[in-house]
This record gives sequence, structure tokens and C-alpha cells, in this order.
Amino acid sequence: MPSHWLFKTEPSSYSFADLVSAGRTTWDGVKNPLALKHLAGVKPGDLVFIYHTGDEKAVIGIAAAVSTPYADPKKKDPKLLGVDLEPRRPLSSPVTLAAIKASKSFAGFELVRLPRLSVMPVSEEHAREIEKLAKSA
Repeated sequence: MPSHWLFKTEPSSYSFADLVSAGRTTWDGVKNPLALKHLAGVKPGDLVFIYHTGDEKAVIGIAAAVSTPYADPKKKDPKLLGVDLEPRRPLSSPVTLAAIKASKSFAGFELVRLPRLSVMPVSEEHAREIEKLAKSA
């Protein structure tokens, strides 16, 4: 069973639509030590919720990891990682941060607890809840 993750991006820099258009991308640029630790745990086949920051503040779509993490080829620091992603599908409706914060189901969710973290694990429960919110919106 694949693990679930949430990757954050500023849509004006790189959006879920950009990923769909490209068909595949290297997710890199992560510098926070905890986010890098999470990124190092990504495995091929894992599902990734793509979250738009900025004005949107919403989970927009789902991608899949198609590589193991590797040293970011654009950087000289081997601790900095990248992972290849391919788009899977947009959510039927975006799931906003406000909706997540309003749901008691997300009380311990890292998106609520550590809002600046750019890569975080998503429990099976939270993944199901995000999908449920996307369908009910």
C-alpha cells in the first residue's frame, strides 16, 4: 500500500496545472531539515497531494512519486534531494486550508501544526478525509 504525502508549492512558481502540462517533473528546492527528512522517505508509487500556497491555500491534485529520492543535481550539497513526480488527477474540488482547520479530523495534521513545512506525511485517515472533503465541496 502506498504512503501519502503533501507537497506544497507556490502556484505562481509551479502549479499542479504545470505538472499536468509537463507530464513529469523533478520536485526539488526543499531546504528545511524536517521536510528533507520526509522527502527522503518517499518511495516510487507513493501518492502526493499537491497543495497550493499563497492566495489559494488548498489541496489541488494528486501526483505519484516515480523515483526514489536522489541528490538534487542543481545543487552541490548531497543532503538536498529531489524526487520525480507524475500527475495522477486533480481533486474534484480543491480542499482549502480553512476546511481542513474546521474539521476535527485534522487536529494533529502537520499542515495545521507546522504550516510552514513544505513536505509532510499524510496518514491514511487524513488522505481519506481529504478525498471526502474534495467530493463534498
